[in-house]
Formats: sequence, structure tokens, C-alpha cells
Amino acid sequence: MIADEMRERLQQLHPTRLEVIDESEGHRGHGGWREGGETHFRVRIASAEFAGLGHVARHRLVHRTLGDIVPRIHALALELAEN
Repeated sequence: MIADEMRERLQQLHPTRLEVIDESEGHRGHGGWREGGETHFRVRIASAEFAGLGHVARHRLVHRTLGDIVPRIHALALELAEN
């Protein structure tokens, strides 16, 4: 499952809080949705790795960490916080 892969990879950021939420069902019938879900995700993560990084740099770090998962999904909402 994509959510499990995401959780595993995001452990590299040593999170103090991590939620990976599959919001796909809420987008049924919209662009990018497909049967079986795993198309729209929300990630809430707090990590000391974000210290000193601006908003865009934090997003880039998460995208790099997730790597090839990002192109396999349609939408990714990020809520990022320093510890």
C-alpha cells in the first residue's frame, strides 16, 4: 500500500508526529481518482529536520524523501511543522 510506503520513507526525517491519510474516497468522481483509492493523500508531519527551512524547502525535502511515490499519486497535501 502506498500509505505504508510513505510512512516507511518518512521515518528518514525522524518525525515526532506522523500521519498519512488517504483522502481518495472524498475525491470520488474528480480528476485523478481511480477505483481502489490511493490517489489523494494528506501528510501531517513534525520533525526537527525542518528547523531553519522555509516553507518551500520543507516541501521539497518531503518530496525528495518520498521519491518515486509522488508521481504515482494524483494529489499530496502537506502539513509540515518543526517539533
